[in-house]
Order: sequence, then structure tokens, then C-alpha cells
Amino acid sequence: MKVSVFGGSSPTIDTPAYLQAYDLGRNLALDGHTVLTGGYIGTMEAVSRGAAEAGGHVIGVTCTQIEAWRQIQANSWVLEEHQRATLQERLIELIENCDATMALPGGPGTLTEIALCWNLMIINAISPKPLILIGGEWIQVMTKFFESLDAYIKPSQRDLVQFANDTQQAVKLLKNS
Repeated sequence: MKVSVFGGSSPTIDTPAYLQAYDLGRNLALDGHTVLTGGYIGTMEAVSRGAAEAGGHVIGVTCTQIEAWRQIQANSWVLEEHQRATLQERLIELIENCDATMALPGGPGTLTEIALCWNLMIINAISPKPLILIGGEWIQVMTKFFESLDAYIKPSQRDLVQFANDTQQAVKLLKNS
């Protein structure tokens, strides 16, 4: 499978978040999956590195808008770069050109990726696929979201989102999808 992994750009090497992302990339590659990331730093770098060092194929979906904003290039573990002009084009490629999506902790960008993927599945713009959110942070955020806006979120829509406490559980959920 092709698995897109979303997550924050702030984790640095040897932090728990970086090591968690590295572990996810490694385990996905060991299971034979191709990994897609945003291709840059933080979680994207760690997932890419873990997958590449385990012998997996890594696709980095980068974009001109981010590179103009941040003066950054694809990380060195990206084996195949897909450059897009805009952030919107980048997001669509990451979401549409995969068989499953996973999200590690992150900020507004990660939340955007989760929400867009989820909503595209809700309106049948893309076929349902695993959307696995990893970590207690996402469980807490989404539980509060579901409770606070209960009348707006149908059970069938909630069922499109899966939760994993850690990367090992996420990989197991993927296997069972």
C-alpha cells in the first residue's frame, strides 16, 4: 500500500516525537508499504528516514509555496520527489494518491490534512480509506470535537476515523483494514 503520513514540522532529531515518527516509517517500510510525506523536516523527515533506512520507498510531496515561505528543500531521505506549485495541490496529492492515511501529532497543517481527507471521504469525493490518528493528543482533541458538536457529526462520519495510542497499534490497524 501507499501510506501518507501527516505530522508536525517541529520535532527535531532525538526528541520523542521524532523517534516515534521514525519508528512509524520504519515499521511501514518493513511491512512493504510505500510512504508518502510532505517531504520536509520534523515528522516528515523522521518518517522518511525510518522508511528509507528500512529499505522502503519514500515519496516526498513538496511545493513551491512552502519553499518560498520557509527556504527549505526536500529532506535527504526522500527517494522520489513530487513538486507541486501550491499547498492545495500538495494536499490533494497526499490524500488522493494513497491507500491509507495516518497522522502523528502536529499543528494547523496536520489538522488541515486530517479534516480535508475526512471530509472528502464523507462527501464521497474519494473512496473510503483508513484514516488513523496516532497518539493521545488526537484522541483527546477528536473526543472533545465529537462531544461538543455531536449533532453535526453522524456516527457514519465518526466511523471513518480510527485511533491508535501508538505507532505499533496504528500499523496493526492498517493490517486489519
